[in-house]
Amino acid sequence: MKKLLGEERRIELLALLKNAKQPLTGTDLAKHTNVSRQVIVNDMNLLKARNEPIVATSQGYVYMHHVQQEKFTRKIVCAHKPDEAKDELFILVDCGVTVESVIVEHPVYGEITASIMVSNRLEVEQFVKRVEESNALYLSALTDGTHLHVISATSKESIKLAEAKLRERGFLIEH
Repeated sequence: MKKLLGEERRIELLALLKNAKQPLTGTDLAKHTNVSRQVIVNDMNLLKARNEPIVATSQGYVYMHHVQQEKFTRKIVCAHKPDEAKDELFILVDCGVTVESVIVEHPVYGEITASIMVSNRLEVEQFVKRVEESNALYLSALTDGTHLHVISATSKESIKLAEAKLRERGFLIEH
């Protein structure tokens, strides 16, 4: 494909995201439009500034279509060792919960939030693999394992079950 310029490229990116059945990586979008990954990052920021509902997840960019199904969201506080992160995420997705983000409180930067957006075991495996392959640390490493998650589900019961399972495992911190 020829190199797409400016607004023409952003229109193409929006169309790709709106029609995608799964997240699209910056690298894949860059190849498709024949530009660098950094150009894609800049384009995504420009589109977000126009209030396009684009989310950068650990799997790639997602266009958040308005879903008619009701969604329940909650913030939970967890603590565990880094090698238990996969177990925590498995517990949550096995209960029918989507882990939308992780939040830590940094002494200098304040609240740091990162999108995770995992809803099943395959997505958890892919997320953990990327962390391991990049030698990155989980954000909870900044806070000795304590962190918040924004979780969502289509039923309150799924969230209650997830909390109960995390409580059993000793991962949930409560008042």
